[in-house]
Amino acid sequence: MKPSSGLSSVASALLAALVTFGASTAAQTPKDPSGENNTARDQQSYPAPTNLKVLPKQITGKQLHDIMEKWTLSLGVECGACHTNDPGHVGPDGKPSLKFADDSKPMKEVARSMYIMTEGINTNYISKLEGSGMPTTCGTCHRGRISPEPYDPTAQQTKCPPVAPPPDDNSPAPQPANP
Repeated sequence: MKPSSGLSSVASALLAALVTFGASTAAQTPKDPSGENNTARDQQSYPAPTNLKVLPKQITGKQLHDIMEKWTLSLGVECGACHTNDPGHVGPDGKPSLKFADDSKPMKEVARSMYIMTEGINTNYISKLEGSGMPTTCGTCHRGRISPEPYDPTAQQTKCPPVAPPPDDNSPAPQPANP
């Protein structure tokens, strides 16, 4: 996939968010009994990412894992939805490991496109609205489903009260009441 011209600003914005997230959570990193941070263990548990095409190449394996966890929850899928099995390598649970760098599953490219779209919405629209609140995420639309549910306005249980139409410009002005 060839990156779009706006991708570098999107990637920069994500990297800034990840750095901020990392800085805010560094003090909260669990310590092992010896009092040391688990950084070395995290690097072993979460190897450095490879084949990153839309996410910043500077992110750590742990940061990438955390992003992927959010995506799987937002979409209601497991890792195998985008990543292929590696039958030559069996994990500790007896199941084949996954080839995370492999691009053969079409869903992986869909995920990249959706990520670019979401970051574009946040960068180009949401961030420019005063008081816009939370950014758009995968869960904004998907809500734990691989495909977002279609919107059905007739299915809404709560309806807004009717709004009175604005006064017609040609109507006579209201007269004050006589005392």
